[in-house]
Amino acid sequence: MTASVTFNLDVVSAEKRIFSGLARTIQVSGESGDLGVLAGHMPLLTFVRPGMVRIVTIKGEEEIIYLSGGILEVQPNDVTILADTAIRAEELDEAKAEEAKRAAEEMLNEHHGDVNFAQASSELAKAIAQLRVIELTRKRR
Repeated sequence: MTASVTFNLDVVSAEKRIFSGLARTIQVSGESGDLGVLAGHMPLLTFVRPGMVRIVTIKGEEEIIYLSGGILEVQPNDVTILADTAIRAEELDEAKAEEAKRAAEEMLNEHHGDVNFAQASSELAKAIAQLRVIELTRKRR
């Protein structure tokens, strides 16, 4: 009996299910760095940092989704990403991401309280991640 080369993948945000189907592989920005997942991967539960998930579908097509953070759960035949926010790369707004980056940088320079610093750092990381996803998508076209 040969092992399956695909697994069921669900990428879900608070707003909607953004991807549900069979995938050959994914690459995602995990808590401790980027990681890849193939069918049969050992069970894993980790936080996802702002970045992207790159999905290779059963048809060999590539989909890129921006994730603002969340949780990745891997079981041998099922992978679930519960994201705070998930947006398909082609739907990202570069002008909004640039403005969010500028605003976060401004907040970091103006505020010195721990709460403001933590929030501004988080917003900056999300904006930078969006811009990286936009740039990667632009290069692939």
